[in-house]
Amino acid sequence: MATERRRRGSEAEQLAAEHLAARGWTVLARNVAIGRDEIDLLCVDPELPPELVFVEVRSLRSAAFGAPEERVDAAKVSRLYRSMAALRALGHLPDGAVLPSLPVRVDLLIVDGRGASIEVRHLERLMPP
Repeated sequence: MATERRRRGSEAEQLAAEHLAARGWTVLARNVAIGRDEIDLLCVDPELPPELVFVEVRSLRSAAFGAPEERVDAAKVSRLYRSMAALRALGHLPDGAVLPSLPVRVDLLIVDGRGASIEVRHLERLMPP
């Protein structure tokens, strides 16, 4: 049985995927394992020029541990870029689906459930440390 933390994380990833799909994005995959790392969402942003986007999803239900943006440190961003490079070198997803040949970037999506309603914040183009 999934832990409460995993269940909330899965719910946040689902909300993030729905948010991006509503903006016209294509969600290619969820929870892509690359070695010991994981990519929460792999998407295509259709804005011109289209880009392949590796999305880290963070959720927040309490301010006790600070904002999710503050919890994505340089080490986490480095792991995201390492995963991105490994997946691009592989050229396909673990299920065999071919990766689109597009420019890439790493984004952070925050699902903030602290208030009366859920707020989604999208931080584009996380820079490598």
